Amino acid sequence: MQKLYIIKAGTTFSSTLETLGDFEDWITAALGENSLPVEVIDAVQGASLPVPSDCGGVIVTGSHAMVTDDLPWSLNIESWIPKLVDACVPFLGICYGHQLLGRAMGGEVGYHPLGSEVGTVDIVLASAADGDPLFNGIPACFSAHATHAQSVLSLPSEAFCLASSRHDQHHAFRVGSFAWGVQFHPEYSAAIMQGYITAQTESLGKKGRNVESLLNEVSETPFARMVLTNFAALVNAGS
Repeated sequence: MQKLYIIKAGTTFSSTLETLGDFEDWITAALGENSLPVEVIDAVQGASLPVPSDCGGVIVTGSHAMVTDDLPWSLNIESWIPKLVDACVPFLGICYGHQLLGRAMGGEVGYHPLGSEVGTVDIVLASAADGDPLFNGIPACFSAHATHAQSVLSLPSEAFCLASSRHDQHHAFRVGSFAWGVQFHPEYSAAIMQGYITAQTESLGKKGRNVESLLNEVSETPFARMVLTNFAALVNAGS
């Protein structure tokens, strides 16, 4: 039987882990009812990646690593992604996974020239998102949680940009019919976003960011969360 694989590309801050869980826990909870069994693959620890024919769907998580560090486990995921795209396996890359999809398919990833994007931000859908199943039922402007230093600076040549923020012009894109990347975190709750801001208090302060303001601006993001339930529906429809 095919499975929905969550490829774990890292672990959250220890303070967040103790109270709220980890990336794969948040994603699994946000997927909702899913007819396919979910299996977590810890790529950082060297676990083998499944062959495309065994995959009903794949989600690659966020990470505290940087794509441009070219870590062996990361390069392994990156070289695997085009095989999934060629096989039309439903794929969703979140934050780090979004960036890996971008670079694996020929785009450019690097540090954003304006610095990091942190907090609850406004996302605006592009015209290419009209009718896109990942954004079914999601309004043209919605709130989402974000925390990242690197971005997809240039998209793969055959990609369609689906969403942007004031900070990042490539917040979501699609390659082919079944592979998506989202820079924002649909799996985050307000508590998780606040935990991420709090854990970065010192570094944010050094960059001149108002941590209290960032915390106060955090809100729940139900429309962003729909990205994961929409993806689950896509996977179920193809199973």
